[in-house]
Order: sequence, then C-alpha cells, then structure tokens
Amino acid sequence: MKTVLVGAVDSTRAALDAMVASDHAPDLLVTLPSELSRRHSDFVDLAGPADAAGVALFRTERSDGPETLARLRALAPDLVLVIGWSQICGAEFRDIPRLGCLGFHPSALPRLRGRAVIPWTILLGEQQAGASLFWLDAGTDTGDIAAQEIFAIDPAAETARSLYDRQLAALTKMLPPLLDRIGSGDVPRQPQDHAQATICARRRPADGRIDWHRPLAEIDRLVRAVGPPYPGAFATAGTDAQAIQLLAAGPDPDGHRFIGLPGQVQAIDEDGFSVMCGDGACLKVGAWAPSDWRPKLHETFS
Repeated sequence: MKTVLVGAVDSTRAALDAMVASDHAPDLLVTLPSELSRRHSDFVDLAGPADAAGVALFRTERSDGPETLARLRALAPDLVLVIGWSQICGAEFRDIPRLGCLGFHPSALPRLRGRAVIPWTILLGEQQAGASLFWLDAGTDTGDIAAQEIFAIDPAAETARSLYDRQLAALTKMLPPLLDRIGSGDVPRQPQDHAQATICARRRPADGRIDWHRPLAEIDRLVRAVGPPYPGAFATAGTDAQAIQLLAAGPDPDGHRFIGLPGQVQAIDEDGFSVMCGDGACLKVGAWAPSDWRPKLHETFS
C-alpha cells in the first residue's frame, strides 16, 4: 500500500515514527518549509527523521497548491494521512488517493470538533478525552471514523502538556493496527452522529490573558489549559506593562492566610510567588517567562 504523510508538528513526528516502526513507512512526507515554522507553536522540522527513515521529503506552503497536487498525482498513493496540518485539504487533494485521506483529531468525535481542542478540553473541566482517526470529507472534522480511543482525565490536574502527550500516545497506539487493517482490504468507516457534535472556537494568544478577579479554580484551569506547548497564560507587570507568562502554577495551600487585592503578589519564596485571585484564594506560580523577571512583594498584575 502506497502512502503519503502530511504534517509539520509533534503529532506528525509521532505518526512517522509509528509508521516506520511497524513497517508502514510512508512513500512521501509532505511538510512545511522551515521558514514557516511560526505557523505552529509545536512545529517540528522533519527533514532529519525522514532522511533517517529513507522517506522522501517534499516541502510546500500549501497542500492544495498546484505543485503539491502534481507531486501527489505523480506518486498515485493509495492513502494519504493528514496529521498535524492546519490547512483545509480541498476536493482535488482528497480525490487523489485511491482509498481517501485520513485525518487525526484530539477528541472523541463528533464532540469537540474544530480548533484548540486540547485547551478547550481542560477549560471545560472534561473528565474524559478522546482521539480519533477519521476520513476527511468536505466538512471540518465531520468524516467517518476509522479508529477512536477514549480515556479518563483528571479535570483538576491535567495540563496542556500532559494531555498533548496522551494524545500522541493514543495516535501511536491506533495507527499501526489501522494501517494493517486497511492494507488487508478492511477499510473501517463509522459515520458520525452529527446531532451530537459540538464545535470549538479558535483561540489566540491574547485569549490567555488572566483576569485576576476570577476565582482561583478558573485561573488555575486557564494556566494549565494554555501552557506549553501553547503560548501560555499571561499577565502584565510593572510600569512598562511587561507581559509575564505563567508556565506552571497551582493552588497555594497557605493562600487563605493572605489578605489583599486581586492580582496582588502576596508572598515570594524560593519556590516561586503567590498571587491573590478574585475569591480570596491564591495561585502559587512556580515557573514563568521571561525567566530573569523577578516579582516584587505586593505589586499588582494587570
């Protein structure tokens, strides 16, 4: 079975490694030019891994560009896997592979279609998450399911990084047996129940601004939801309104002792600093950026 892998991020690398390890190495890897790495906070330059695996590499700005379509038509693949690629793949693209195009989505479709699914999963306080391999169609995350895994998560502790890593693990687990199955002629297609669909809106870096008048639990969720590998939650400090990203934080067990204003630094020690939230509880910040910035006791974030 002749395959093509399209993508440019960590999940693409995970898919490539899983395919190579299971004797399903793609015949071509389509990825972004390195100068466009800014498009993805989790961009991975796949030239090295592709070369090590003996996989041909093709860089393109647009998956629907004429040069990309021509390269795919020349190869005449049976299957194209679009994993870690933010562009819509149009009808011309989808019609090239004999069997169709598979995509990956970090939710149990049809729930949580759309953008920024990992942050939204945490922000919503979900108790379970899912990962889906599905057939691309004209809609957004609407195609038939080829494989799916559902797993429990802790809404009070899950971070973007931990959930992201669990998604990569789910992808690595699902992909090889699915390729075995498709290669044998058994092509699974389970239609989605569109009546059960929910759709996540796009999130931008500015949506990570902390409103310190909100309660501790809500601020803690935001920090966990938009942290690495995403841009992170932030607040501004000092007369120059410097943006400070909060990379790791959690409830301060001693925060009930402090009396102060929302956004005000209440304590500083070798482990970080504590900030008052709108409900009188405190968030203990353990890692931030820029790393050389230092808080001042009783200064107030805005």
